[in-house]
Amino acid sequence: MKTVNRNLAKRQYVVIGIFVVIGVVYLLKLFSLQVLDKSLKQSADNNVLRFVTQYPARGKVFDRNGELLVYNEAVYDLMVVPGQVKDIDTLEFCRLLGLEPEVFTERLVKARKYSRVKASIFMSQIPKEDYAHIGEILYRYPGFYFQTRTLRHYPMAIAAHTLGDIGEVDQAQLERDPYYKMGDYVGKSGIEKYYEKELRGKKGLKVVMVDVHNREKGSYLDGLLDTLPSPGKDLYLGLDAELQAYGEKLMHGKIGSIVAIEPKTGQILAFVSSPSYDPNLLVGRARGTNFAALLNDPDKPLINRAVSGTYPPGSTFKMVNGLIALQSGSITPATRFHCNGPGTTPIKCTHHHGGSPDLANAIENSCNPYFYEAFKTTINNPKFGNIKKGFEYWRDMTWKLGLGHKFDTDIPSELAGNIPTREFYDKIYRGSWNSVTIRSLGIGQGEILLTPLQLANIAATIANEGYYYPPHLIRAFGDSTAIPEKMTTRIETGIERRHFKVIKAGMQSVFEGSHGTARSSKIPGITAGGKTGTAQNPHGDNHSIFIAFAPVEDPQIALSIIIENGGYGSTWAAPIASLMMEKYIRGSTERTAVEKRMMDGVINYSRKKK
Repeated sequence: MKTVNRNLAKRQYVVIGIFVVIGVVYLLKLFSLQVLDKSLKQSADNNVLRFVTQYPARGKVFDRNGELLVYNEAVYDLMVVPGQVKDIDTLEFCRLLGLEPEVFTERLVKARKYSRVKASIFMSQIPKEDYAHIGEILYRYPGFYFQTRTLRHYPMAIAAHTLGDIGEVDQAQLERDPYYKMGDYVGKSGIEKYYEKELRGKKGLKVVMVDVHNREKGSYLDGLLDTLPSPGKDLYLGLDAELQAYGEKLMHGKIGSIVAIEPKTGQILAFVSSPSYDPNLLVGRARGTNFAALLNDPDKPLINRAVSGTYPPGSTFKMVNGLIALQSGSITPATRFHCNGPGTTPIKCTHHHGGSPDLANAIENSCNPYFYEAFKTTINNPKFGNIKKGFEYWRDMTWKLGLGHKFDTDIPSELAGNIPTREFYDKIYRGSWNSVTIRSLGIGQGEILLTPLQLANIAATIANEGYYYPPHLIRAFGDSTAIPEKMTTRIETGIERRHFKVIKAGMQSVFEGSHGTARSSKIPGITAGGKTGTAQNPHGDNHSIFIAFAPVEDPQIALSIIIENGGYGSTWAAPIASLMMEKYIRGSTERTAVEKRMMDGVINYSRKKK
């Protein structure tokens, strides 16, 4: 009997052991499925939960006076989770969306390649009118849902190059910054690109429950897992919207630019590149088509000529040579050089203005021989030892004046321009050159190339009598964040303040003197200083150039104007500059006849040489 009981006990242990082993196997399998293997949980969650990105409102953009330049409008992206797309009427759905069936198939295949269980954009930027209609019956099509998005809108349709645009993030940006996911939008140009991190804000997340018919049933866990988006920072620019719009009207029918700066801060007041375009063209689903049309336009409206155009400065550069000659002690304000008009050599004057002018009179009359002699006297100054060291001094001083290099602030697409080096001339002339060889530099020609921004900054530096603030677009952030220090750091040029007195007096005579080259553009009741430039252009008619500032006693605005193929500086650039200054200082202009002539004037660019 004892033997039987002992055998039963053994069998009992065996049976228990078998059940324990089976239980352990099941537990291990469940652990593997529910903890180690996420696929079933993910599949289940994706059938009942929807993870919706909450996109933040992008920061708005205002001008210096609080005028709204850029704001957001709601649009809707149609999202798809390919693994949930089952048993739908494809043809009916295509009719609803206005899609060809093959396009529907292509997009769905692309989404599946990305992920069968993660959402991706199926159709982007659907306007609210279509959203309302589609949304009513979207429950019939499992796997599809709407996600709210915002697009930019430009109420004044100005300053396209400055404001820039946004577009879908590319692969390089996805790899570079984990913040972005496929289908996100990012700043592509202008301040939208430079201040992307400030403008974009921070995404949020909303987890919602949906039923088998793709209809939302409410928040998951009462929103415990939800996070709110943080809106982007608002930006306030130094731009004056009214002045910007006025400048764009004045530049109608012309190719060129206007750059206006507030001398006391370096903030850009107007940043006109012509021809321009309506920034609303690069918004929404038509962006690609419109961008291609602008890109192929022969007048190149996408180029920001204010910073990406480089030009010989012509006679506007005479201010630079005059200042460097004064600072080096090579001339004084009373120094005179002989001018025999068109008969002068090796550089002739454009007209007879009588005798041997001093510096202020040479500025008023734009005397070429005077400034060639001033340049020659500077680089040949015995204090430097030899001409090449004198030339290096001259070049170093142009650099300190902000020429030949970028300002490196928040200005998009900026070029450095060109101030030739000693090494450049040593190479092309095999080390043998002198002041006659490079004489064109004395009157702003030759190898010198400057951007309109650099020219405007020269005007601001003269207005300030020896210093400048790096030109920049930002004025303030909406949350009072300090703007970068490099944009508020005063830059000293190394030229003593006393030398600017005679330069400013000469520039004032350009408007007010009996022989002033811009006397016909004088602004009644406002003192202004300026300098005309007629820059030789190997590709066609000369460029019309002007730099100026006003009022002379307390400068509020400094600017440069370049009209490509516009001829003499006094023909187009000087009148436009005077109107811009009057508009900014007074808020309106009294010279309506001049204003009409500039706005209606169209330059015939068919005369350009090929």
